[in-house]
Amino acid sequence: MSIWVPGEAAAAGDKRHAPATARNRDAIVAVLHDALPSSGLMVEVASGSGEHAVHFAVAFPHLDWQPTDPDPAALASIAAWRADASLPNLNAPLQLDAAGDWPVSRADAVLCINMVHISPWDATLGLMKGAGALLPPGGLLYLYGPYLRDDVETAPGNLAFDASLKARDPRWGLRRVADVVAAAAVQGLVFDRQVDMPANNLSLLFRRR
Repeated sequence: MSIWVPGEAAAAGDKRHAPATARNRDAIVAVLHDALPSSGLMVEVASGSGEHAVHFAVAFPHLDWQPTDPDPAALASIAAWRADASLPNLNAPLQLDAAGDWPVSRADAVLCINMVHISPWDATLGLMKGAGALLPPGGLLYLYGPYLRDDVETAPGNLAFDASLKARDPRWGLRRVADVVAAAAVQGLVFDRQVDMPANNLSLLFRRR
């Protein structure tokens, strides 16, 4: 499940444009470079505009990329970006709600960028359940976004962002890393490491037991 946040993107026809994508995509690629398998199917949950999917398919041409999203408008945007890119390793988008049934039967890695804080907690629990069911032993679950850490003071900007999210929907908000790690463990996903990212974001990496 993903939520399109008003004011964070512009649209041109079916294509949506999320400005944050251009700011974080290369930093994410740098982390993924040493974490992804040498071959296989990468399932992206809550692909949003589809810009990340295109960028990743270009950066990792040896991998097959499967974008997904529950929102029909997002699916149209992904399809439009995919059509323009015409990449052989980028699949047509699938409708997938992280909190519901998943229309995919396997994945060698699962990626989810900027969904956990802009969705109900049930979506994160569904993400963990789905990744735990699909991934092979050692398979990667990669999360990116802002999180709260018990041992690190939260940046003022993140606190303000958290308050604005909860004002929009009380079910949204920044999650504690410890809570996400605990939810993953229930589904057999072991916390591997976290990586500090630009603009007070984190990469969280998990491996299927």
